[in-house]
Amino acid sequence: MKQRLNGKIAIVTGSGQGIGEAVALRLVHEGADVVVADINLGKAQQTSQEIRALGRRATAYGIDVASVAEIRRMVDSVAAEFGRIDILVNCAGVVQAKPFLEITEDDWDRILDVNLKGTTFCIQALAAQMIKQVPAEVKAAGRAEKCYGKIVNFSSISGRRGRALQLHYAASKTAIISVTQSAALALAPYNINVNAVAPGVVPTAMWEQIDRQCSHIFGTEPGQAMSEFIEKIPLKRPGTTEDVAGAVAFLCSSDADYITGQTLNVDGGYEMNSM
Repeated sequence: MKQRLNGKIAIVTGSGQGIGEAVALRLVHEGADVVVADINLGKAQQTSQEIRALGRRATAYGIDVASVAEIRRMVDSVAAEFGRIDILVNCAGVVQAKPFLEITEDDWDRILDVNLKGTTFCIQALAAQMIKQVPAEVKAAGRAEKCYGKIVNFSSISGRRGRALQLHYAASKTAIISVTQSAALALAPYNINVNAVAPGVVPTAMWEQIDRQCSHIFGTEPGQAMSEFIEKIPLKRPGTTEDVAGAVAFLCSSDADYITGQTLNVDGGYEMNSM
């Protein structure tokens, strides 16, 4: 595999399992050293051990991204340990399938705090660190000629249109698309690229949760909700964590230096087919 990220330092939130873990491992195979940040420190440590077994540096960091104070402490700690930060992947997120009329204030706050606030303030903290790394003469010139950072956020196909059973989740993921565009505009003078991916059906713990909750709501057999989603995918298969990780690695690489403010669907054509 071509090592497009050789020597880069990356933070991947939510990388203790699932898609986040796959992203962390893909960045490692591309040559990066990775900070595995996850609310579950034990799982973060397991992913870090996998990375070190591959011969790269890794640090496990336990963090609740809903806390701005914890985000800032993480960035300061990582910058002190590694000397710089080149890549941020905001994969941490939570999901819930629940009828609109039953969503509580606590449900809303939990989804928006982790998915939207967490992503936004991770971008802010990492962008500030990346800007510190831009040489003074480049800042004085008003526009950087080379890339000084890559940020990739996680939206979802649920962020592309309303969802009757995921109003709060869909709202958070739609907002991620807007935040991605706004941050891309704000950080363009420093040549910091900000993009997002919007995964579709990927069998992970989160999708198993959605399937269970939909089965409970509709009184259907476990697995039926996921099967119905998969039937609508033009490529006729669910995505894999590696499918998503490959798209993220591309957006983190120099191959995507001229791409910013974009949200890439990684969904086998699902969203196109549901229009």
